[in-house]
Amino acid sequence: MRLAERLRNRPVVGILVLAICVIAMSPSVTASKEASPLPGQRVILVTGSTGGLGRETALALARAGDHVIIHGRNAERAKEIIRQIEKDGRGSAKFYQADLASLEATKELANAILADYERLDVLVNNAGVLVPDQQERRLSEDGYELHFHVNYLSGYVLTSSLLPLLEASAPSRVVNVASGQRPLDFEDLMFEKEYNGLDAYLRSKNAQIMMTFAMEPYLSSRNIATNALFPSGLMDTDMVIEAGFELIFPPKR
Repeated sequence: MRLAERLRNRPVVGILVLAICVIAMSPSVTASKEASPLPGQRVILVTGSTGGLGRETALALARAGDHVIIHGRNAERAKEIIRQIEKDGRGSAKFYQADLASLEATKELANAILADYERLDVLVNNAGVLVPDQQERRLSEDGYELHFHVNYLSGYVLTSSLLPLLEASAPSRVVNVASGQRPLDFEDLMFEKEYNGLDAYLRSKNAQIMMTFAMEPYLSSRNIATNALFPSGLMDTDMVIEAGFELIFPPKR
């Protein structure tokens, strides 16, 4: 049985916190043909929502009656999530396939959403990558260290690109799903010296948190709230289990 199938019915610790926070307020992109939002229905984009915390967040928001923009790289996983949402009958969803390890694909994702939607009430920057035992640096197709690109840079580009929709939907919200962090070395942002995969992940998450504080004055002046959220440590998500960590909060049996 595939790991994702074993995890499908496990509770993800921290999902309630993320849902409350949201409610409180291939290089080319492929879009599915699922439902469009109804008048008055909130529109929420959750990146990295075909697995783990993002998947559970998307399902919880749809159960609350929202229209969820599902994003990920795996179309089959997305179809299963949309089937669940349609069966539940309270919310709706549409899938966009894009690889956020590419700046071009990230911009194309933003452009597709700008073209297809008239509003965006909440953006949840949840997509991330973690390769803790990686000792050789991996670069994105744009030449950036992979963790730095996916966990921080793509979220910045996506947020900046979607500002017209967020501002048109104000009061709106940006939620950056953070994690543990370690200080950045501004003399070596791409971690070319003494590289370590886990340290690279934690540095990239610190960059994401710093982005949240840096963008807050600009966003708040446009009635867009912004939060950096630490949902929990070492949850039972695909990414954490596949990385080989011992769970701090294992699922109840």
